[in-house]
Amino acid sequence: MPVFEFSHTGQFVATLAAIVVAAYFFARVEVEIEGDAGWAANLPTWRIEEHPLLDIFWGGRALTGYHAWMFSFIGVIFHFPLAFMGRWSLQLEARALGAVMLFWIVEDWLWFVVNPAFGWRRFKRELVPWHKRWFAGAPVDYWMFGVVSALLFWYGY
Repeated sequence: MPVFEFSHTGQFVATLAAIVVAAYFFARVEVEIEGDAGWAANLPTWRIEEHPLLDIFWGGRALTGYHAWMFSFIGVIFHFPLAFMGRWSLQLEARALGAVMLFWIVEDWLWFVVNPAFGWRRFKRELVPWHKRWFAGAPVDYWMFGVVSALLFWYGY
């Protein structure tokens, strides 16, 4: 029996806070790894620059070995609590997937904010060539995955 348990609202708020903290730390790690060259431009990793599926699933960006492994790693980490607790349901899966999507939006934005080579003021379409499509001052991915994440959280909580 748990000694302390959050309400659903408390769980949601704690989840959001944990996502922001994790995204901040991961953004700092990525700045240390990538420096001013975003999307693994200067890393010794394989790259697939063009493929029709990249436009559909990857926002037109290159698929790199670095990103393939990092995205997989984060997906596993966000599912780890389900394995640890030995519980799974569609609602818990929705929470995990919503959290992964929100994590990548926040982490990507924080990469620009905490990166000395960029900062908030340089977060612009013309200075960020690896984000191909923008809407209302942000990459389209942020808007699309933000909506999907919100719907998953709505279902999950």
